[in-house]
Amino acid sequence: MSEQVTSTGYGVLRDPHVNRGSAFTEPERRARRLEGLLPPGMSTLELQIARVHAELAALDNDLQKYLLLSDLRGRNETLFFAVVMADPATFMPLVYTPTVGEACQKFDHIFRGARGMYLPITARGRIKELLGNWPQRDVRFIVVTDGERILGLGDQGVGGMGIPLGKLALYTACAGVPPQCCLPITLDVGTNNHDLQEDPLYLGLRQERVRGADYLAFIDEFVAAVEALYPKCCIQWEDFANINAVPILERFRDRICTYNDDIQGTAAVALAGIFGALRLSGGKLTDQRFLFLGGGSAATGIAELISEAMALEGLPLDQARARSQLFDINGLMVTSRPDLADFQKPFAIDHAPLSNFADAVKALRPTAIIGVSTVPKLFNQQVIEAMAAINERPIIFPYSNPTSRSECTAEEAYRWSDGRAIFASGSPFPPVELAGRTFVPGQGNNVYIFPAMGMAVYATEATRVTEDMFIVAAKAVAEQVTDDNLATGLIYPPQSAIFEASLHVAERIATCIFDKGLARVPRPDDIAAHIRAAAYRPVYPG
Repeated sequence: MSEQVTSTGYGVLRDPHVNRGSAFTEPERRARRLEGLLPPGMSTLELQIARVHAELAALDNDLQKYLLLSDLRGRNETLFFAVVMADPATFMPLVYTPTVGEACQKFDHIFRGARGMYLPITARGRIKELLGNWPQRDVRFIVVTDGERILGLGDQGVGGMGIPLGKLALYTACAGVPPQCCLPITLDVGTNNHDLQEDPLYLGLRQERVRGADYLAFIDEFVAAVEALYPKCCIQWEDFANINAVPILERFRDRICTYNDDIQGTAAVALAGIFGALRLSGGKLTDQRFLFLGGGSAATGIAELISEAMALEGLPLDQARARSQLFDINGLMVTSRPDLADFQKPFAIDHAPLSNFADAVKALRPTAIIGVSTVPKLFNQQVIEAMAAINERPIIFPYSNPTSRSECTAEEAYRWSDGRAIFASGSPFPPVELAGRTFVPGQGNNVYIFPAMGMAVYATEATRVTEDMFIVAAKAVAEQVTDDNLATGLIYPPQSAIFEASLHVAERIATCIFDKGLARVPRPDDIAAHIRAAAYRPVYPG
């Protein structure tokens, strides 16, 4: 998409989409009436990147670095993405998890300026009007939250906006989705976080969360407004509480182009990790048994996608589902429990109640445990040692975010299993030295899935996002793990190569989209080349 000059003079320097700061050439400065508004020296994009690195190096706090990058994005979008994309492994933890968690918690105290859209439930009946205030007309992706279940941190109200902002930054940085096509949105339906309600700096509605029919009517109006204004748009639902996340996905998944990353993206990245782990253990997917710590939408989403992948390998779906069990705050999910939601019931088993997770490991003998509880340290020494006693290569996946909520650390998993664990976590952990070996922990981050899904949907103008697209994505991630990666225990592609990895995954997903007749554009002769041609690159136009 070519650059459009919308202003001259000082307005150019205040428009992050066209501003180049000190990189404007002398002819450009004359043409845009910038002479005298900038220091006379000119910098290349490479020098600007080096300057940002030096600024960041002078800071000793990740939140300060997050704010510096956020301010940079508000001034010069091209430079922001050039910095992040030049070293994604370093910058992803600053732009998104784990740093974004603290940014959401302190959102009202560090608020710099508006970005994205805030749609309050008090504006019901006018949502299309408000949404029409967004300056871009061709919006292809919306990441939307209502702020109720931000990472593992709970209700953050409008502070949850940090999540859509961060997610969409990674759509671009990790897979090349053009940033001008992306719109972060927070639906403000109130907050049940009384600390926020009583904070004089809180920027959201000071009321309890709206529930029930009024809430659903608000969601329906929002979706209708998006469809009317942005007919090619895909909506990604993010960090909604289970009571809303599952019904919303079921309500719209077969009607519009939409998905829930917490449910489906998490499931796909977990499945990718399982495929990678099986290359180390030598086992078959259909022979695995999974025990989940946590019984919410993330757990059931992973369990269901695993079941569907097993079904593709020939196992009947009911038998596949029986190979995944759930354990939550009230213990093992057994059929006799009266508190199970409908979406949990397919994974309830006929078994005596168990209230201790280590006891459940010993009784059910899983080959893998997957933590999506957001409760730290529940994969304790007793649990890890029990897994190691049952399995030669126990699969240990503490996926809860941020790092402070992880069910165990990489060092704990490797040490308590005598170095035999196959480990991946939701947040990053450093390499672990143990008995003369170096283990590189994998990060089962949804960043391997959702940016690539976004690029595939963008390049094909897909009308739907389907479950089998996530299985395709998981396999495409796993097939990029090399033997050298596996030798260090790494079961995901290195994040330093995330852009190339994402384009590979996007190509596989796009092929699936074309095969299923879900694309709005003609099938190209070379899908990989089509994906690459559509990808955004952070360079100044010549």
